[in-house]
Amino acid sequence: MAANRVILLVVGVLLWPFPVFSQSRHFDDLFPQLGENAKTEAFSEGGIIRSLKPGQSLELSPSRNSGIDLAARISAKGYPYLTESLLVIPYTVKPLGVLDAYNALGKVQNLKGRLYHSHTRNCEIPLFEDAVRLESDKRNNPIPDPQPAFALPSNETVYIRLKDVNFGNTFYRAEISPSGQGLLFNLTNYRSISYLLFTVMREEKFSALLYMEPLEEGMLVYSVAGTDVSNFIANMIDIPSAISKRLAVFVDWISDGLKG
Repeated sequence: MAANRVILLVVGVLLWPFPVFSQSRHFDDLFPQLGENAKTEAFSEGGIIRSLKPGQSLELSPSRNSGIDLAARISAKGYPYLTESLLVIPYTVKPLGVLDAYNALGKVQNLKGRLYHSHTRNCEIPLFEDAVRLESDKRNNPIPDPQPAFALPSNETVYIRLKDVNFGNTFYRAEISPSGQGLLFNLTNYRSISYLLFTVMREEKFSALLYMEPLEEGMLVYSVAGTDVSNFIANMIDIPSAISKRLAVFVDWISDGLKG
């Protein structure tokens, strides 16, 4: 009897640090108000990317009982410019899990060279000319991407330097943590971003929240991004377009990482 208790105690200790997820949910359970056309687009190659003008409301938010609170988190920051996206990546060889999403996020160097369509140049060009993981927010020493993990950490903070084709070197803090039945990737600029001689946005004035959850139909990638800039900068740069292009590249990066 005593031996059985010891075994149960050991098993309980071993299992306790790991989140236990319930059965995979269905897309329609999370987004019951989404029309058929929008749903079809969400399951397409690029998914939905929608930029909002100041004062417009998010339209792709999941149901209130889903436990996914990206809209509330981004609204709390008071950003006037918002972009939302929704994508479901159908499974091919086998279903994917949260650990697969985490390992896809670890491939920071794969952000380098991803293309976007430049309307001013009328061609496809790399958005990020370089992408490296940094030692910390104080030390800019590049470090390699890690090998794929075999277990999901409780949380992790990653520092990233992206050489943006328009803004030069930009610096981001990415906080990765389990959230509900999925994984949350919270990206924020921890240094100011400049264009020519002007400061486009100060530190902590851009955030992108990307939530990934394995559904019955495929891997959900639901995202909301926002920024706050001065009216002077907003008159110089198409801010909604700038946000949507960068969010689209991040979503594409995650999608490729999961498919790979």
